[in-house]
Amino acid sequence: MTSNAPATRVALVTGATGGMGTAITNRLAADGMAVAIHYGGGRTRAEELAAKVVANGGRAEAVGGDVADLEQMTAAFDQVEQAFGGLDVVVNTAGIMVLAPLQSLDLADLDRMHRTNIRGTFIISQQAARRVRPGGAIINFSTSVSKLQFPAYSGYAASKGAVNAMTLILAREMRGRDITVNAIAPGPVGTPLFFEGKDEATLDEFRKAPPLERLGTPADIAELVSFLAGPARWINGQILYANGGII
Repeated sequence: MTSNAPATRVALVTGATGGMGTAITNRLAADGMAVAIHYGGGRTRAEELAAKVVANGGRAEAVGGDVADLEQMTAAFDQVEQAFGGLDVVVNTAGIMVLAPLQSLDLADLDRMHRTNIRGTFIISQQAARRVRPGGAIINFSTSVSKLQFPAYSGYAASKGAVNAMTLILAREMRGRDITVNAIAPGPVGTPLFFEGKDEATLDEFRKAPPLERLGTPADIAELVSFLAGPARWINGQILYANGGII
């Protein structure tokens, strides 16, 4: 779904139908970018989000595919380029999290996280490195848990540690291309997924942990994405910890 309004930059947001992905999509659209709204299984939600962007005068298109499937994501990137004529920003928010102590984590759950969080990030980063135009940005998503070391997060944090390594190395491999590569490592952010399964006492502990004494919001993270996707041309090869000062 597209409109005929011009756009100077084009962004692809993976996992765009999640709480954080939706906020990022709306922020980049408000910044004047055309947005490709990626979904894994929520096609209806992606199309509704695209329709809202267009209704507000922007350009948007829903793009489906499994981030860990090379053929599907190659086709998705092709679709974005055909719809908008090129690609400037790739924001890879797609990921899954299964929590359990290391000694009891089901290896099938570990494999699922690694398939999406590691293989998926690798495929998205690989396609982005081949296609993003000069002056563009590649933004991956990590986690502050890699430093916070919360119990039960070992499998998830391990997968995001791999994201950190890929991000930092890719930034150096893109030398001379005028393309920045960074990762955002959020702390506790109040998304529906975060609230799921947590009682009020647990949520209060998370709220009190950072000096700002609140949870992050999807808008907080979208603001940082907007900065990295636009004016932040001298920030490159970094893991940015967005957690209100918790670490």
